Amino acid sequence: MSREIEGGGVVDPRLGAPLAEPIADWYTAGHRELPWRHPDYPAWGILISEFMLQQTPVARVIPRLAEWLARWPTPAELAAVPPGEAVRAWDRLGYPRRALNLHAVATAIAERHGNRVPSDVDELLALPGVGPYTARAVAAFAYGVRTPVVDTNVRRVLARAVGGQAEPGPVQTRRDLAAMDAVLPLDPARARLVNAGTMELGQTVCTAHSPRCDACPIATLCAWRAAGYPDHEGARAPRQKKYEGSDRQVRGLILRELRAADVPLPRDALTALWPDAVQFERALTGLLRDGLVTGDPADGYLLPLS
Repeated sequence: MSREIEGGGVVDPRLGAPLAEPIADWYTAGHRELPWRHPDYPAWGILISEFMLQQTPVARVIPRLAEWLARWPTPAELAAVPPGEAVRAWDRLGYPRRALNLHAVATAIAERHGNRVPSDVDELLALPGVGPYTARAVAAFAYGVRTPVVDTNVRRVLARAVGGQAEPGPVQTRRDLAAMDAVLPLDPARARLVNAGTMELGQTVCTAHSPRCDACPIATLCAWRAAGYPDHEGARAPRQKKYEGSDRQVRGLILRELRAADVPLPRDALTALWPDAVQFERALTGLLRDGLVTGDPADGYLLPLS
């Protein structure tokens, strides 16, 4: 029987249902011990981890996450400092706009939710900078809500096991959520294991370039394997641009200097960081527009104070 899914639409649960139990059992039998997977880990810590894990390796996140929780154990404590302190503490995790978003989230939680991370998906989605993946990940992993959690790794597992495709193609949120919802058991506790297990499977076994099918708990159910591993046909997800020489690198150099400074830095001190004046100007303008830097040529530049 078909059933309605969160966000609208209807899926046939038979499409992915056979995958649930072997994935849950595989995950339960042994998975990576990560701080945010401990049963007593705070919802605030899980929310921070989800922001940090976006396009940043786990090994780099673990120590920075511990530092953040030690310094700001609740949203209100982060909200009480200038947003520039969040950017400074973000250090070299990359994509520092996430630090500003996390500061804005902390402020919203402190003001609207009594300093408690909400458990409702819609309330989480209403927070600044929180998208479909993060909202559902926090609801599922912090509070045990039965909701599909879909990231790049989950999309790849489902594309192969259910769709018979080597790659998942461009993101289609409604379709992707429906595909994962069809896999999840109705029991919330079991659904939590399947969400986490599918993600872990994509991260460690069903990887993008060297999948280890001999270690996969759903190898006998995989449509891609059964079809003989055909090459991907159709649209591909966009590839990330090279970092070296990019505007991202220039932005990172500027922020590195400002993080180390306690006073505004003159423009000349920043322009010396990069030889291409046009690219430097573009990077600095972008940082100012994004609110990651404040100031002007007359007074110098610094991290945001408000």
